Amino acid sequence: MNIPVNFTMWILAFLPIIALLVLMIKFNWGATEAAAVGLIITIITGMTAYKADIRLIASESAKGIWNALVILLIVWTAILLYQVGEEANAFQVIRNGMKKLLPNELLLVMALGWIFESFLQGITGFGVPVAVGAPLLIGVGVSPLWAVIIPLISQAWGNTFGTLAAAWDSLAMTAGLTTGSGDYWKTALWAAVFLLFWDAITGLVICWFYGKGKAIKKGLVAVTILTVIQGGGELVLSQINTTLSCFIPSAISLVVILLMGRMKMYRDEWSLADSPIMDRKFTEAADAEETETTDMTLVQAFVPYFLLSALTLIVLLVKPINNFLGQFSFGLAFPETSTGYGYVNAATDCFSPIAPFTHASMFLFVSAIIGLVYYKGHGWIKEGGVKRIFVKSVSMTMPSGIAVIGLVIMSKLMSGTGQTVVLAEGIANVLGKAYLILAPFVGLLGTFMTGSNMSSNILFGDFQMTTATLLKVSAPAVLGAQTAGASIGAATSASKIILGTTTANILGREGEVLKKVLVVAIPPTIIIGLVVFVFTFI
Repeated sequence: MNIPVNFTMWILAFLPIIALLVLMIKFNWGATEAAAVGLIITIITGMTAYKADIRLIASESAKGIWNALVILLIVWTAILLYQVGEEANAFQVIRNGMKKLLPNELLLVMALGWIFESFLQGITGFGVPVAVGAPLLIGVGVSPLWAVIIPLISQAWGNTFGTLAAAWDSLAMTAGLTTGSGDYWKTALWAAVFLLFWDAITGLVICWFYGKGKAIKKGLVAVTILTVIQGGGELVLSQINTTLSCFIPSAISLVVILLMGRMKMYRDEWSLADSPIMDRKFTEAADAEETETTDMTLVQAFVPYFLLSALTLIVLLVKPINNFLGQFSFGLAFPETSTGYGYVNAATDCFSPIAPFTHASMFLFVSAIIGLVYYKGHGWIKEGGVKRIFVKSVSMTMPSGIAVIGLVIMSKLMSGTGQTVVLAEGIANVLGKAYLILAPFVGLLGTFMTGSNMSSNILFGDFQMTTATLLKVSAPAVLGAQTAGASIGAATSASKIILGTTTANILGREGEVLKKVLVVAIPPTIIIGLVVFVFTFI
């Protein structure tokens, strides 16, 4: 690669990201409008400063459209699952049933906004925890904006070792870590330590959102116990079996938080009337209904989610089934392209292949359809309900599709023209060892751009390893910071934010969500960078 890494090239590469942040945060633009501006800037800088020809632009754009369509499959199927529950009035049942199990409202919000998302992240990922979690939180009275923010932050800690460690495996592969080697386990340890820290922050932040100091005092015991189980459990298991190191602790925590509802300090009804995240008009109206409008039980209301969990576990963990269903995959072929600076995108016969029968969208779709049949069979979905479900799910998906496509194409063009690499190399070249403070920000940047911890690790894993070698510092610490930053970045991912705002029916408010999430995400990322920096001098 002969791309000049200088200030001008660096600032031009950073320009699309600056535009996104300013438009969404400062001017409260929706992701659809901001993505269009960012995409135009990326094309212009790619063709002029980075010497990309129209063939490369077309090829990378097509890759972006393909990746975006895969994301939109998850969006549509998650909304379909939500609409099935909405039509059957299942969310009212979930609200009332969970309130009986967890009369402490703060614990209820943590259960549906943190622990359930962690469990879903452990097995599915791909934004499913955000898409599914937002309507569940709205169902218990959380205002729509906060119903998106809380799952975004909550699923982030599980991004590296969640989805059965897909992102971790991509980091190990890209960085050249041999499975079972000393550096492999050391890197896993560093990553798990950083994620334990972030998991603790998550619990405390949810308490702070709910009621500041009063809520932290009330929820501190619960947060401590759940963090030890989730983050601590992941830390231990990361040294034994990385594949299950997120799923097992998150599954245990789901059981534990329900048992907490019987603890002396949490078994009585408790809430803060002035909680800024709760929609009291909603809760008061719901509480005014003295009788259920359906004979559905809490277990029956959760049937689609039980199916989602069971299907995912069976297909992903039972090797013969996974191997059989996973053999059916397809992708698109793309030719080799290169810029005038010699930055090459290799040819591929099967770009970003999707295995439909093992993909998260399939689990969501099957769960939604079986849930639809189950609810209809019990008479909970009335005449015309099936048509309403499909019409609403399609109409809610379409507006978000434009934003997702624009953002993913922008990401692919930045990567394919070499702008992403210039961003990272420019920072490392200028800062020297001080770069270590920003190492997790590189991971965060990768996820912000691509929407995926796994993609961030693929994009920057080798770069982080090379940089650590050149600076003669601990590669495991730097790689751990990379994937931890990428995990935290999952809370800032525009595509995941769109998933949440779509299912929460507040599409267009992505800037408000991003603004609040960044306030939470940036300080811990700085701390992780400082820890790595200090460690190098010990």
